[in-house]
Amino acid sequence: MQNTPEDSNSDWECVQRTLAGDQRAYGLLVLKYQRRIQRLIARMVRDTDLVEDIAQETFIRAYRALHQFRGEAQFYTWLYRIAVNTAKKFLHDLHRDPTVSESFLAIVDDDETSSNKKEQTAGATPESVLAAKEIAAVVNTVMDALPTDLRQALILREIEGLSYEDIAATMGCPIGTVRSRIFRAREAVSEKIKPLLDKQTGGRW
Repeated sequence: MQNTPEDSNSDWECVQRTLAGDQRAYGLLVLKYQRRIQRLIARMVRDTDLVEDIAQETFIRAYRALHQFRGEAQFYTWLYRIAVNTAKKFLHDLHRDPTVSESFLAIVDDDETSSNKKEQTAGATPESVLAAKEIAAVVNTVMDALPTDLRQALILREIEGLSYEDIAATMGCPIGTVRSRIFRAREAVSEKIKPLLDKQTGGRW
């Protein structure tokens, strides 16, 4: 879900109000993005007990660095970068590798996408459900094995729906690098699930 220009203006106003001493304005930003930041973190780590702590630390760090936000990128993108870096630091301190939780494929925004998926799967057969689970398991395995930069780029693009420009800003690299990482990640996933898809007959699984 992308921010609209109105969202960006509203975020900028909240930032300015916070910097002027209105703590309630920052509370609005936390309220607005807390759930989405938690979902992002949940896709990066396996340990669900860490999600809330990392999210909390993300907003604390963002608050301390708020004076550095210039509005050149969307606040959401700026916050994402802090969340990703915070998660990496937590995992590094715990001597763990960032990875995608097995539930990341099932997490969707509470919008039309969710209801559309329910409609599409309403007539699913046991065989198709089993095939879907098998494919999801393979995807998770492939994602786990991807280098961190490839996995992060793919999550931000395919799961969060960020633009290449926003991903480049979030990851601090050129757009060309982002495109390369996403291409390589997609190829790795496609290579592993293609044999499974080829086994399926009779249309969509």
